[in-house]
Amino acid sequence: MNEQIVARHWLAIIAPKAAPALATSTVLILARIWNANGAEHSAGNAVLMAALSLAAGAAGAFASAGFAGDRVIAGTAFATSGALAFTGVAGYSDGLSLPLLLWVLATVVAYGLAARYWRTDHRERVAHERHTTERREEHAHIERVEALRAGAQIEVARTGAAYAEQLATALLTRAALPGFDPKALADAGLPQLTPADNDMEH
Repeated sequence: MNEQIVARHWLAIIAPKAAPALATSTVLILARIWNANGAEHSAGNAVLMAALSLAAGAAGAFASAGFAGDRVIAGTAFATSGALAFTGVAGYSDGLSLPLLLWVLATVVAYGLAARYWRTDHRERVAHERHTTERREEHAHIERVEALRAGAQIEVARTGAAYAEQLATALLTRAALPGFDPKALADAGLPQLTPADNDMEH
């Protein structure tokens, strides 16, 4: 029942919280690099990114439609659609004000979506820890009961062995007394030695 306690590194704790901001910042940086390399005012690039964004959005709509819709695939498709649209606008714009505004909006939306997942994950983790604690306490109680039962059995066996040893010592002491006569004891109605004890005597 002894479980190893592992302390999580501070980076492992902070990384999930920083992931949405890192993702949107990475998209913004790549879009601005793309802008500096010829994407600015390029109609072909704008049409391409718009088409890809619409396709990803349509894939998300199809994935979420119906009773058999997959929420993970739909969420991934919608996130891809938003990232492509953000990349297209940030790469096509000539200034930084609109890309920065979109970056702020995308980061806020990403944190809003991530917060729901973090709450669900926290509830599941708390429920798992509570269930693990209950099972650990139940097993500890069973182990204590079994230990008490085994101790009682050992004590009973030890008492029986001590009684047998004392009885054997008493019989040997009685047989060694001077003038001990088993026949006289039997005639008086007192307990008689067993044949094995008589053989041991002679």
